[in-house]
Amino acid sequence: MAEAILSSKYQLVIPKEIREETGLRSGEKIIIIAKEGIINLVPSHLLKTMRGYLKGMNISGIREEEER
Repeated sequence: MAEAILSSKYQLVIPKEIREETGLRSGEKIIIIAKEGIINLVPSHLLKTMRGYLKGMNISGIREEEER
């Protein structure tokens, strides 16, 4: 977990450890999802680079059953 401060221009700087952990690069698109007051930032990687990316991920609680 890391912290960022929203600037007066509504900009965020993603901390270095998060960028390194997720493989984010300058200029990369990020999808923003807001649900029930929670904001999720999802990197928009090319599908071919995502192979094995979510291996072992705990998916419980990510989506409601009726949304599947």
